[in-house]
Amino acid sequence: MISDNSANWTEGIGKLLMISVGLLLIYLGIARGFEPLLLIPIGMGAVLSNIPLAFINDEGGIIRYVYDSGIKTGIFPLIIFMGVGAMTDFGPLLANPRTTLLGAAAQFGIFTTLIGAIILTKLVPGIDFSLKDASSIAIIGGADGPTSIFLASKLSPRLLGSIAVAAYSYMALVPIIQPPIMKLLTTEDERKIKMKQLRYVSHREKIIFPIVVIVLTALLLPSAAPLIGFLMFGNLMRESLVVKRLSDTTQNALINIVTIFLGLGVGSKLSADKFLNMETLGIIVLGLFAFSFGTAAGVIMAKIMNIFSSKNKINPLIGSAGVSAVPMAARVSNKIGLDEDPHNFLLMHAMGPNVAGVIGSAVAAGILLAVFM
Repeated sequence: MISDNSANWTEGIGKLLMISVGLLLIYLGIARGFEPLLLIPIGMGAVLSNIPLAFINDEGGIIRYVYDSGIKTGIFPLIIFMGVGAMTDFGPLLANPRTTLLGAAAQFGIFTTLIGAIILTKLVPGIDFSLKDASSIAIIGGADGPTSIFLASKLSPRLLGSIAVAAYSYMALVPIIQPPIMKLLTTEDERKIKMKQLRYVSHREKIIFPIVVIVLTALLLPSAAPLIGFLMFGNLMRESLVVKRLSDTTQNALINIVTIFLGLGVGSKLSADKFLNMETLGIIVLGLFAFSFGTAAGVIMAKIMNIFSSKNKINPLIGSAGVSAVPMAARVSNKIGLDEDPHNFLLMHAMGPNVAGVIGSAVAAGILLAVFM
């Protein structure tokens, strides 16, 4: 692996380094609890695909089949979205529709990072991101792993491994990255704002919502229809209450099976020749910028909304939940609120912008697909 490949280091010591990266991801999943459902399969995929002479990731290898059939075609991310829809309650969003703006504001990080990727290409030698590459990297700011994989598989397959690892790593680091930004941008009084209890959302509203969203998406942004459509189909199964077996299967067995193969397929792209370069470092930096900017934009939008509302003020902490890391971002908002006031429960209020962020990141992906495909 070393002496026979001294001229082509990525085939020798490079593979050892990537096996080490895979083992690190497995360690983080097991010992630290960082998104174990995905980091463990991704880590194992990286280890298996970099074993010399095993040909697991070559033409005819099992991991190559997994990648080609599920990720390259975009099937796995869509099934994951269907499972997310089946597990999501859009009630908090319907009870307080204003929080949709917070979910939209958090997507601002996506489009600013797109510009940042182009600037980085101009300034840093060894980095050459096209507009398609920049779009795929920018979507990391939505903190939505399946959307990042779906968009990268369509626009920039060569960067899929780096983008997926960055997206899921930052999702796992939500409790570490977000609190300092939230505290920096808010005052103690703002963090103590108490919001009134959400109104009751009827069963009829919950059934009508996914249908209306699908119709509007089909009319206004057809390129986002695959992601939004599967998300809302999963939610409709949940809320209809007449296909409980299908809903339970989608929420549990189906999404778990696909998650395993999705992780292995993504891990197969962590090959030394594609991962160990300056572009990967650029993706890691830009991904952090995108995620941080999205968090900040959500908090700032809540503060702006409070300027124009004398009553029913919004606690700015829930603005950070506009990124679509469901439900982790909402839990972080709730925790920071409880740290300031043990009687101020923000979890259900934060779920509004959190689920809005899921829709927002899918819409952003649809816009980027429509422009750059």
